Amino acid sequence: MQRVTVRVPASTSNLGPGYDCLGVALRLYNDVAVQRGGRGKLTPMMREAAQAFFRRAACQAFSFSCEVGGDVPMSRGLGSSVTVRLGVMFGLNELAGRLLTREQVFELCTELEGHPDNAAPATFGGFNVCGAKQRQRFAVAPALKFVLLIPDFEVRTAEARALLPEKVRRLAAVESCGNACAITASFASGGYENLRGAFADQLHQPFRKPLIPFFDAAVAAGEEAGALGVFLSGSGSTVAAVTLQGAESVAARMLVASETNARCIVTTADNRGARILPQKAT
Repeated sequence: MQRVTVRVPASTSNLGPGYDCLGVALRLYNDVAVQRGGRGKLTPMMREAAQAFFRRAACQAFSFSCEVGGDVPMSRGLGSSVTVRLGVMFGLNELAGRLLTREQVFELCTELEGHPDNAAPATFGGFNVCGAKQRQRFAVAPALKFVLLIPDFEVRTAEARALLPEKVRRLAAVESCGNACAITASFASGGYENLRGAFADQLHQPFRKPLIPFFDAAVAAGEEAGALGVFLSGSGSTVAAVTLQGAESVAARMLVASETNARCIVTTADNRGARILPQKAT
């Protein structure tokens, strides 16, 4: 095999209070084509992913080229960096004869990312809960819609993390913990109506709001239109809503509230995760 294409889903992480712990894979994808040889220029992220793969797989490195195409926007809080890293590593793994398991590729990606909340759903699909030493996954029903309000500006993760305080009040942490548990229970049980009111947090959103001037307005508009909740996707700039009804209305109201050159996508969860696409017949 000389060429392989990996389809990797976008992901929305944190879900408000589940900071660095919760994430959902979305039916929005990047396709990463990896080919032996070639002269295409590799980005630093691609080279880093390749070096990590060859080191962990303990195999002889080989030259390759890589092309990325798809619909996952960069630096919008939808796991674009994970799609590239996983695409490269799964592609190289396939070309090398599947030397690593899916779990090992996930662990590698998490090491490079520094946190698992995007890497887990993008690898395994569904809703993922990640702790220090364990991960749990739950399938998400197609009835639950995700409304993504995607602005025309980027937010760099490093910039967003720099805004976070070193400490938070105990009662604020307790509130966030309780909401994160409620979100987890709702996804695990399929009782999505119980998500309503559970997306508020005191760990990161209050401190990152200045990067998204219309955040409060978008939250209010989405909830008034019937959304179960609205939250900052990852570190932004995308604002995401979840709803069981009226997704188009939620999207329209949030778009108006943003007062910017944003766009809205309505989608559902991806329950498959990263996968190798069938080779086209030649």
